[in-house]
This record gives sequence, structure tokens and C-alpha cells, in this order.
Amino acid sequence: MIDTRLFTRRLADLIAQPSVSCTSPQLDMSNRNVVELLAEWLAAKQFQVEFQELPDNKANLIATRGSGPGGLVLSGHTDTVPCNPDRWEQDPFTLSSRDNRFYGLGATDMKGFFPVVLAALDRLDEHLDKLQQPVIVLATADEESSMSGARALVKAGLPKARYAVIGEPTSMHPIRMHKGIMMEAIRIQGLAGHSSNPALGHNAMESMHAVLGELLKFRSEIQAKYSNTGFAIPVPTLNPGYIHGGDNPNRICGHCEMHFDLRPLPGMDIGDLHHQLQQRLTPIGEAHNTPLTLVSLIGGIDAYEQSADSELVVLAEKLTGFDSESVAFATEAPFLQKLGMQTLVMGPGSIDQAHQPNEYMAHDQVAPAVDVIANLITQLCLQTTQAA
Repeated sequence: MIDTRLFTRRLADLIAQPSVSCTSPQLDMSNRNVVELLAEWLAAKQFQVEFQELPDNKANLIATRGSGPGGLVLSGHTDTVPCNPDRWEQDPFTLSSRDNRFYGLGATDMKGFFPVVLAALDRLDEHLDKLQQPVIVLATADEESSMSGARALVKAGLPKARYAVIGEPTSMHPIRMHKGIMMEAIRIQGLAGHSSNPALGHNAMESMHAVLGELLKFRSEIQAKYSNTGFAIPVPTLNPGYIHGGDNPNRICGHCEMHFDLRPLPGMDIGDLHHQLQQRLTPIGEAHNTPLTLVSLIGGIDAYEQSADSELVVLAEKLTGFDSESVAFATEAPFLQKLGMQTLVMGPGSIDQAHQPNEYMAHDQVAPAVDVIANLITQLCLQTTQAA
């Protein structure tokens, strides 16, 4: 059984702590209140709590109970995307429970995962002093913007465990693959002049026309070379999403900038992709006397794949009754994989409700999630043996 009042109170308390992360400094917030609240709850359950300090008054929380060479990390991010309060039917930072749904910013993406983990720990409370392997609750910063929290963990080599479950909203379907993401800017510097005489300048927009053609050619080539039928869209995608150049029809365009994203498949290296693009595009700028720069707008996120026959995937499929799948969105999974853990993405709620007004988690998502998390802890941390 779940203590519904306690679950609701915990979720309400987390949602009441605004923790927006955003590339815009005007909207960006600290997550300290969220991680400190989680630390208080977990310390009361005899977890050893550690804060990993990050810039801008942010922090990761690593809370550990038990010891051993294996163990399970239960991971969630503490930040949310920005919101438009005027488009919500209620205050985004006040939990509303109605129509068999929990409404609030972060209810599903993904503050709602933490009360699920705590409810699973409540259920196992009398057994936690018999842990054979550690249970680690990980709460990260800035997943929605820079992934700075996950990047700091990799740099520090923490935490150490054998398995990790990231509770992103997947309706408790085990996710073992997702594409990566690169967001790039192409900036072309031309030379402005009077449009009546093209010889007076170098048109950056005309150079961008050639660049765009080369970019689309590159897209065709990688889509012909790489494919993975485990994804709904089986090829890597490249989307030109923003372009701006010039300032007036009667002036030669002196500067042009375009932004695009590229979503690689597992097995495609983002560093190599960036290098290939640089090698192909730079000569175009040189040929048109318009210097070109290729700049990463965010730190790239690698594609992620966990083997279908790995112990964690097989166990999650057994506990949920769902076959493992892939998703289109990126997560912190590749970062935890770099720490040597078998990693799975699986949590309550639906990604369809994330990043939009009136975000919610359905009530009926809670109990199945608590059951699965409690069973994962039991089988991976309470039993005397683990899979090698």
C-alpha cells in the first residue's frame, strides 16, 4: 500500500520549489531548495547525503544507504523547463489534484519520480538495514539546459554502482536507446555594400545558400549510411531551424547566421560529426571571401544504447511486462553509462505531458511505478547475490 497523503505532500513540496533551468540567465534559477528538501527526507531514512557543488548556486545530490561493489542508482533531475503561467489553469508551482491527475510544473518531468522512490523506500523500510548492495538516490541539476550536473558527475567519477535507472516519464516502459543531439550555429561574415554594385561587397546570404546546400547533402549521406530500425525514425536527422541575415534589401548582406540540430544514432560520434562538418563547410566561406565559423550552441549529448540482453533490461522487462523500447528525446543516460553502469530510462508519467501548460501525472501511474522500483531495490540491493 502507498500512503497517498504522504506521497501527495512530498510532491506538493517539491513542486512548490521553483527550479527552472534555462539558457537565458533571466529565467534561470537555483535548484538548491529542491536538493536540500530531498536531502532532509533521505537523511531521515539514514542515507548519507553529499552535495556536489556547481556554478550559479546549483548542486547535485548523491544520497547513499548501504555499501558494496554493486548497487542501484535511482536518478532524476531536479530542474524544470520555463513555463507560461498565464496559459495554466492554476498556479504551476502549486500542486493540484483533480480528474485523477496531479497537476504542476515538474509533476511528470520529473519531480514526480522522487516521491515514487521515497514511497518504495517506505515500503522496504524495515529491510533497509539488511542491504547487501547500496541504494543511491541521485538528484541532478540543469538537465533541461546544459546537462552541467551530469557532466560534473562524469568528471568526478561519481556515483559508483552497477545499475542505474533514470526516472524520466516513459509510462514505466523500459527505454534502452535514444538518439543524441547536437545544436550548432553557422556564422558567416560578409562585407556590406550598396546593392547596386555586387562588386562592392561579399554577400553572406549567398554564401549561406551554398552552405545550406552542402548541409542537406551531408544529411542525405549520413541517412544513407546509418540506420537503426529500433527507432520510429530509423535514420539520423538534421533540421535547419533558424536563419537570419542582413538588414535591408538595398544593402549587400554583411552577416548571416543559421542554427541547426543533428540527432545521431548510437554508434555515431558527435566529435567526429562536428569535425566532418567543419571540414566541409569552411572551404565554402573561403571560396566566397566570407569567413565562416561553426560553433556548438550546447555541449553535445551522445546517443545512448543499453544492450537488450543486459541484466537490468531483462529484469525491467520482467517486472513491467513491457518490452524495452527507444525514444526520440535525449536524457542523462549516456553520462551515467560513462561511469560504468548498466543504465535504463524508465519512470512514471508520459513525455507527452512534459514541457507544456497544465503538465500532469495520472494517479494510476503511481502505484505501478512504486511496485517496480521497490522490486528493483529488492532484487538488486537486498538479495545476497547480483548478476556479474
